[in-house]
Amino acid sequence: MTRAGTAAHGAAAGAAAGAGPEPGQGAGHRTEAGTGNGAGAVDVAGAEGGGAAARTAPGAEADGGASGEPQEKPDSAVIRDALGVGVAVGLSGFAFGVTSAGAGLTLLQSCALSLLVFTGASQFALVGALAAGGNPLTAAAGAFFLGVRNTFYGLRLSQLLALPRFVRPFAAQWVIDETTAVALAQPTRRAVRIGFTVTGLTLYVLWNLTTLLGALGAEAIGDTDAWGLDAAGPAVFLALLAPMLRTTTERAVAGGAVVLGLGFLPVLPGGVPVLVAALAAPAVLWFEGRRTTDPKGTSR
Repeated sequence: MTRAGTAAHGAAAGAAAGAGPEPGQGAGHRTEAGTGNGAGAVDVAGAEGGGAAARTAPGAEADGGASGEPQEKPDSAVIRDALGVGVAVGLSGFAFGVTSAGAGLTLLQSCALSLLVFTGASQFALVGALAAGGNPLTAAAGAFFLGVRNTFYGLRLSQLLALPRFVRPFAAQWVIDETTAVALAQPTRRAVRIGFTVTGLTLYVLWNLTTLLGALGAEAIGDTDAWGLDAAGPAVFLALLAPMLRTTTERAVAGGAVVLGLGFLPVLPGGVPVLVAALAAPAVLWFEGRRTTDPKGTSR
């Protein structure tokens, strides 16, 4: 993996590790342009970046919570927003197809990753580690780590969507940064379901189609490194990560992750520096806690 790739993946890993149960944090995916997939757009400014979550209490609103009756949002407006996110992010699958082929994966392997894994940040982390000569198990561990954030998204979305049990396993495949961001931005349960479904369907179809086209294009042009296409993955990663860094703490986590990732790159196997970079999140949070409290544990 190039230094730029490790820096981008490390920063994304740190940001993902710093994302709490609130889905919008760390999902800034993308104004995404976004992931982590996971992975950048609009993740609407947040699937991978706090934007959607910051709009507060979508859960309460969807249920007609304590804040009063939610305002209705026309279905056409929800669909328009969802399509905008799905199309914008779905097209970045082309970059994954090119990067995957450049890492030595076959056309079938590249397409299988997008069909079955379907989380951009994890997919880029996996092929990036493999391209750097990393052990496949280590590469898979890094990809898994980045994908863990989707579990937190699912906990929140399960309350908002309230889907029938038999539908949930299928809907789980679409629980990613972008669908979470769009769903959290909606005022009612109906709008949440429409936004989630339209975003998920649009993004899934386009991501897989553009992955195929990207892999085919990479095979046609031959050596992707000669064209500089090995930088496509890190570039997309940075594009997805940027909208997430809204606060000083988030910037500190990303910066610390970059330092750790690049610092350990020369001495650790490929893929491992990304895991080490995730330690930036608890380190920064610990420092923030020490800075805002006195020795007795009271707020300054």
